Formats: sequence, C-alpha cells, structure tokens
Amino acid sequence: MNGSCTVEAVSQQSPELPAVRGFLHSPGSSSACGLVLAHGAGSNSNSPLLIALAEYFCAKGMSVLRCDLPFRQKRPHGPPLGTADEDQAGLRHAIQVLRGRMSGQLFLGGHSYGGRMGSMAAADDPSLADGLLLLSYPLHPPRKRQQLRTAHLPKLKTPALFVHGSRDPFGSIEEMELALELIPVAKKLVAIDRAGHELVTKTNRDEVVAKVAAEFHSFFA
Repeated sequence: MNGSCTVEAVSQQSPELPAVRGFLHSPGSSSACGLVLAHGAGSNSNSPLLIALAEYFCAKGMSVLRCDLPFRQKRPHGPPLGTADEDQAGLRHAIQVLRGRMSGQLFLGGHSYGGRMGSMAAADDPSLADGLLLLSYPLHPPRKRQQLRTAHLPKLKTPALFVHGSRDPFGSIEEMELALELIPVAKKLVAIDRAGHELVTKTNRDEVVAKVAAEFHSFFA
C-alpha cells in the first residue's frame, strides 16, 4: 500500500513545547489533509497498527505523522508516569508541525493512551483538530470498571470516530456506547468483531485497516 509515498524521519524542537519525533508519510501528489497518530502506553511510533494505518492513508492521498509521545522520547520502555500534560503538549506541537506543511483539514488520532491524550487536548482546545480518530480508547483499566476515563468527554467539541474491539478488556462495546452518549457533538463507534485491545493481528491487519480508513472517510466526508 506504499504507492508513491515517501517516509522521512522528523525531529522538531520548540522553545515552548515538547519536541516532536517521529515519521512523516507523504503522498506523491500534494496533500490537502493531514493526520497525526500517537501510540499507546506500552508502544512507540513504530507500532504495527500505526505503520499500517499511515501507509494506507498515505496511499489514499493523506499526509500522516506518526510520532513518539514525550514520555517515550525520555525512555525507550515503560509506561507514562505523570506525563499527561506534557504528552498533550507534544501532540499540540505535532499538529503545528504538520499544519506548517499543508493548508487543509488536520486530524488527530491515536491508539489507546495516545488517543486519550489527543481527546483531552482537543477538549481543552476545540480548534486543535478538525476531527479525532480514537483507536481502542482505554475507557477504564482492565477489571476496574468504576475507574472511568470520561471526565473530559462532555467538553469535546470535536467530531470523534471511535474504533473498538469487541474483546477489549479496557471497555466493552456496551460500555463504550454509554460513554459516547456524554459527547455533545458528532461521534460514531465502529466495532471490530473478535478484536482485542491491539485491534490488529497478522491475519486481520489488512481488513481492519481498510475498514478504519473507509469509516474515517465516510464519517468525516
């Protein structure tokens, strides 16, 4: 699915915001739209899901920046520890970097923790992105259904597309449907049958990525 896309390493410093580090997928022709993708708490910008999505979207004519969140830039392994504000600031900088390369719509997305950071940043600043792509939103820790991560959802003013596996221990489809009722703007939940928190495996990756892209283009058309 690479088509005529090129991939370049990106490293951008800022005196005010955390550095941006990652990889930019650019289509052969000019791109009107862009997408920033962030990884989950246990991963990085080279996660198979992010790479597959970036390649697919780029082949369809969209520029995609998959970036390492600030916590991952500090250490190659381990979960984020008290870095939520910094990680959200890093996503704001990533949006700025991509915005400087194009004039069209910009979208912000991510897997699990990365998507949650994106949604929180968008709740604080509705002008940050034109839409959100939230993959495996971590609604609550596994087996801790009372610890809901929904406080910011009523403040969202950005349309949001959620993609969730039917076997995700971080939230059932039914729990996700209830959570989405808190969002006062356009939203949609796409269920991936028999998928867990990682969403993709070696056997279903192409099918899932194609479905995500189709739902994305339909929802944000």
